[in-house]
Parts: sequence; C-alpha cells; structure tokens
Amino acid sequence: MVYIVFVNPQILSAAGMDFDAVMLATILSASVITIIAGIYTNLPFALAAGMGLNAYFAYSVCVGMNISWQVALAAVFIDGIIFLIISILPIREGMVKAIPMSLKLGTSVGIGLFITLIGMVNAGLVVSDPKTLISLGDLTAPATLLAIFGLMFMATLGAFRVKGALLFGIIGATLLGWIFGIPARPESISDIFALPNFSSLSNTFLQMDFAGVFKLGLVWVIITFTFVDLFDTLGTATGLATKLDMIDEEGSFKGARRLFIVDSIGTIFGSLLGTSTVTTYVESASGVSEGGRTGLTSVVTGLAFLSTLFLVPFARLIPPAATAPALIMVGLFMMEPVLKIDLKDITNALPAFLTIVTIPFTYSISNGLILGIISYTIIKVLTKRWNEVSVAMYVLTAIFIIYISYPALL
Repeated sequence: MVYIVFVNPQILSAAGMDFDAVMLATILSASVITIIAGIYTNLPFALAAGMGLNAYFAYSVCVGMNISWQVALAAVFIDGIIFLIISILPIREGMVKAIPMSLKLGTSVGIGLFITLIGMVNAGLVVSDPKTLISLGDLTAPATLLAIFGLMFMATLGAFRVKGALLFGIIGATLLGWIFGIPARPESISDIFALPNFSSLSNTFLQMDFAGVFKLGLVWVIITFTFVDLFDTLGTATGLATKLDMIDEEGSFKGARRLFIVDSIGTIFGSLLGTSTVTTYVESASGVSEGGRTGLTSVVTGLAFLSTLFLVPFARLIPPAATAPALIMVGLFMMEPVLKIDLKDITNALPAFLTIVTIPFTYSISNGLILGIISYTIIKVLTKRWNEVSVAMYVLTAIFIIYISYPALL
C-alpha cells in the first residue's frame, strides 16, 4: 500500500495543493494513525489516504465544482467529525443496514471505474474529442507507451503474486522513463534521497476554510465523503476480519467499534495535515496472509511508512504516466463486488447499474449515489415492494429530489 505515498500527491496536486506538503501529510497521517490503530484496536489493519475519495476531492470537488482545496479540506474535516459521532453512538449498524447492499456494491464498482478513467486519461489512453466526447489517445506517444509498459509490468507481477506489484511497477516505469527522458533524469543522489523538509507542510497544515463550506453549502460533498468512508471502512474491515476468522453471528467482530473510531480520527488528523479522507486499506490482507494477527503488525507498518519521508525528491521525479497504471489496477481490483450484485432482480440491478455508470460518466461519486438511491426507491414502490425500502431511504430520496429540483435550497 506504500504506492499511495507516490500516487496521492499527484492526484491532490491537481487541485492546486503543494506536492511536497501533501506527500508529507500522506506519510505522517498513514504512519501515526496506523500505529494508533495497532495499539488501540490490536488488529493488523493499516490506514492511509483512500483511493477514490482523493480523486473525488481533486477532480470532482476542486476542479469540477471550482471549489478551493482549503474548502474541500474543511469538508473532509467535518466528514471526520460526523463519522466519529456515528462510530461512538450506537447508530452505525442501523445506518449501514438502511442502505441496500446493491447500492453499496454499485458505489464501490463505480468508484473503481472513476479511478480507472482518471488513470487512462493520465496515461494518454483516453483523450477528449469534440465529435465523440472521448476517444483513444495516441498510442505511439512516449508517455502513453510508458504507461502501457507500466500497466503490463504490474499485471505480470500481479499474475505471479509478487507482493508490492503496484509499487514495483511505478518504480520500474519511472526508471524506464528516465532512460528515455520522461521526465528529466536525476543528476545527483540528493535528487532521489534527502532529509524531509517539514517546513513545506505549512502550505497545507491547518489551511481549512470553514467559512467557505457553509457559504457554498457543500451538503452533498460532505454526505458523499461520509457515506463512502463508512461503506468503504465497513466493507474492508469485514473482509479482513473474515480472513482472520473473527466474524461473529451478527456479522461484526471484536474491535470493530474501536477501528471505526480510529478511522474517523484518521480522517480528522489527515485533513488537519493536508490530505483527503483516511480509511482502512484492503492491502492489509497482505500482512494477514503473512501471519499478522495482532496490532503489532500495524505498528510495524506505521513505522515503515516513516522511511518514505526521505523519498520526497524521488516522488517529484515520478511522471504521471508511471502512476497512471496503478490507478487502472486499483480500478480493476474494485470490480470484484459486481459479481455479488443480483442481476436477475432488476429492482436491485438497475439502481446499482445506474450508480456504477453515473459515477465515472459524470465525474462525481455524489451524482451516482443520488441517482442510485432515487431510482431504487421509485422502482421498489412501482413494483409494490415498498416494504423493502427503509425509512431512511425514503427520507434520502425526498431530500435528493428536492435538491435536484431546487438546488439553491441546500
């Protein structure tokens, strides 16, 4: 999961954030929160800035909605506070059960396609076209060829089950890029390794603009951050706990509440430093597969993150074409939930499908959630299966319809 150290700064810098500051924030938040998670939960789970929500932060909120990253960070902070309250109070399970499984699965798949599209654009594989909206890019362009090499290299390593395939793929593509001048080669060892310059962190530390959040009324942005963070953490943690054979009869596991609390604190801490939502990583499974069973695994992982503080100069030399394949691969990994969607029941399949396609096609996770929830409620009512819709879903549907009809109200 160390690849996030190199990928996250590139994504968030698209929102105008300082590259070095974001990298330091990414490393420190991952290290500190993962260590805390190990000590407080005694679970072998690691946390870091989440893929998907970082792309939503940069491309949908900041670039797409023309919102400053300072305001977006404030929205992430508020998301963390809400998530913390949900985690402390006995309402977490009720909120999770209120949203149908098909929409949860569809959201995960949609985010995967969203990340994939960003990766393909960064790789030059997909370009804008005035006639067809998008089309295939120039496959002979050096940067695109480099991205294709990186993707095939990662896939090959993954096929042989090499641990760290994405990281090795990024490094391999970067080294190949240096040979062909994509970008300029490092001229000295200081261009690769250097002592961390913590003063650069001041560019993002405590730079949140709360006044802008309330003035712009970013209700849906905050809701999206919270919903996705909640579902992502629940799904990842449950999957990891299953591998550890820790799931009880109610589908929960020992330490779940503490993990959610740490996860929410991670988001708060990360936003203070200057990074997007922090969440539990499914890559923690690699530690579990190697025998990790306690929080000591997380403590060691957190300490290992600190070693990347010396690689900030190296990260600056990594071209987007080298990290783009990692985005595509992460998107691939997020396709698995589609196999669990009941496609034979159209009342579940259609809302999930609309969620899946709306997220990448509109460059917005929140749009996918809104359309998915509204369509789910309507089709269930029309087919006289209204008893399958929770009260919370009816309330959300009404709110979303009002928002679509009169967006200025919220």
